[in-house]
Amino acid sequence: MLRGFYTAAAGMIAQQRRQEMLSNNIANINTPGYKADQTSLRAFPTMLQQQMGGTEGVAGQKAGQRPIGNLATGVYVQDAVPNFVQGDLQETGIGTDLAILQGSLPVDRQTGKPGSLFYTVETKDGETRYTKNGHFTVDTANHLVTAEGNIILDEKGNPITVSSENFTVSPDGTILDQGRNAGRIGVSLISNPMDLVKEGDGLFRLTQPGSAAVYTGTGFQIKQGFIERSNVDAEQAMTDMMSAYRSFEANQKVLQAYDRSMEKAANEVGRI
Repeated sequence: MLRGFYTAAAGMIAQQRRQEMLSNNIANINTPGYKADQTSLRAFPTMLQQQMGGTEGVAGQKAGQRPIGNLATGVYVQDAVPNFVQGDLQETGIGTDLAILQGSLPVDRQTGKPGSLFYTVETKDGETRYTKNGHFTVDTANHLVTAEGNIILDEKGNPITVSSENFTVSPDGTILDQGRNAGRIGVSLISNPMDLVKEGDGLFRLTQPGSAAVYTGTGFQIKQGFIERSNVDAEQAMTDMMSAYRSFEANQKVLQAYDRSMEKAANEVGRI
C-alpha cells in the first residue's frame, strides 16, 4: 500500500518541476536570444517482487522464493537542457541591436550535427561566456557591452571600442566607426552546444573549453538593427502546461484514494 503513496507522490513532484520549467519558458518568451528548456520524464528502476511463502523453487533461487513480476517505483524529471534551435529575427531599427543569422555550419564529428554560433563576452569577473542576446549598448568607457554590462569581445579576444552608437556592422561582423575599422565581432562556434550550461542573464558557460573556437567562415551573417527572439513556442508551451497540470491532478486523486484506504484500514479494520 505504501508503495502506491511513493509512486503517486513521485509523479506529482515530477509534474510540478515540469510545470516550473514551462512557466520559466513562458516568462522569457520576450527575452532576446532566450533558449527554451526542454526535458523528459524517466522511470526509476523497477523492483523485482518474489513470493515469500510456498515451497516451489526455481533453478538458481532459494525454495519458497518465486518471482511475481516487476513493480515500477515512480518517475523523475531529467535535467533540463536548452533547445538551441535559432529563434526568429525581429527588426528593431536600433543600431546597437545585432543578430546572428546562421547558415551552413560545420558538422561535429561526435554528434553528427552542426554546431551553433554565439557572441563571445567577458563578464565583470573577467571570465569568458557566450550569449545569443544581441541587445547591446555602449557604456561610459565606449565599450560595446550587453544590457548587463558584460563586454563584447572581438575575434582576437579584445574589447570592442567605438566612439558612439552611430556605427555600422557589415554582414561578416566588421565594425566601421566613423570610417575607422573598430574590429570584427568575435563570433564563436560551439561544436556541441550541449556542453553549454545556463548561468542567467542570457549567458552560457562552456563545460568543455575545447569545443569552442572563433568562427571566421562564411556560414553566418550579422544583421544590424535586428535581434534574435526567444525560440519558445507559446502555443506548445501552454499545451504542455495543461498536460502537466492534468497529470498532477490524476496523481493527486490516486494519492487521495490511497489515503482513504489507509484511513479505513487503520480506523475500521483495526477495531475488528
